[in-house]
Order: sequence, then C-alpha cells, then structure tokens
Amino acid sequence: MAVRRLAEKQPASFEFTKENLDWAKKQIAKYPEGRQASAVIPLLWRAQEQHGGWLPEPAIRHVAEMLGMARIRVLEVATFYTMFNLEPVGKYFVQLCGTTPCMLRGAEDLKKVCKKRIGDEHHVTKDGNFSWLEVECLGACVNAPMVQINYDYYEDLTPASFEKLLDDLAAGKNPKPGPQVDRQFSAPQGGLTTLTEVGEKK
Repeated sequence: MAVRRLAEKQPASFEFTKENLDWAKKQIAKYPEGRQASAVIPLLWRAQEQHGGWLPEPAIRHVAEMLGMARIRVLEVATFYTMFNLEPVGKYFVQLCGTTPCMLRGAEDLKKVCKKRIGDEHHVTKDGNFSWLEVECLGACVNAPMVQINYDYYEDLTPASFEKLLDDLAAGKNPKPGPQVDRQFSAPQGGLTTLTEVGEKK
C-alpha cells in the first residue's frame, strides 16, 4: 500500500454543521464514559461527507477535540483506513477494483478508460465532476469487473458500458447501479442453469 499523506492545500478550519453536530453527539452518547473514542470512525465519516467527499486536517483536529483524543491517534485512523480520502475528489469518485477477479475479467481496459476520460489517479477533472483511484477488492467478484462510484456499485462492465456510465453521470443522469448486463444481482447471466425443474407434488 502506498503511503497516505494529507493534502498540501488545507482549509483554514472545520466545524460540524448544527445538524451534523447533533448527530455526532448522539453517536458519542452510545458509548460508556471513557469510551467516547469508539465514535471516531463514524465522526470522521460524517466529516468527510460534509466536506465534499474528502477529509481535511482541520476536521481531524475537530473530531479529536470532540472525543478528547490526541490528534495523532485520530490521524492514525484517518490514514490507515482507505475509506477516508485525504485529498479532494470529484463529484463522482470512481473506485476501480484492480484485484485478481476483476483483472482477469477486464479491469485493465476499464483503467484505460479512466486514464483517457479522467486523467491520472488522484486527478480531479477541471469541471470537478470526476476523479478515480484503483483500490483493493470491493467484494463483488462474481460480477467482475466493477467499479464503485460514490456509494453505488456498477458491475459486469465493459469499456463501452463504462464509457456510457460516465457519459450519463456527466449529463446529470442517474444510471441504475448493479449489473450492467442481463442478470439479476449475482445470478447466472442468461438465467438459471440448475434447479430449473419443479419438484413433484406429494
């Protein structure tokens, strides 16, 4: 895994909105006295959501102060878990699975689409719409190759269907998540191949 560092350009400050602060206090209250640090991951996640999909250093400090934790401890969490983006991302953040099942089923071709359409990894397009990153297994191996875009999975992709997906997002459309071929969830493509006969009635 590459070393994860905070972005060079940082905002001057960060504070939760009133709504998010109320939410954060409820999360902290779930834990017994002295165990408030257990809320660090949900608070960091909410801070990332509030800040447009990435986690700035002032947000890490803010969470540390709320939880009474040393800043370095919260920084350790933020830099360890790849769910936390430490630099700006696009409106549509494409996480491309590059592990073995996806690689065997065409992830390299999807990577070429990313480089052509978006640019290098970590690069945000000029319009702010897209950025991408190759990641480890996202757990949809049977539907490889696939990408995660923000909170949704798009599976069974080809370069052509991936290009169309990016076109639709750029046009403000909401493409349907899940398999991009004729299959239901992780069922066999083309329908069932076993257990197709109805058992005899008794």
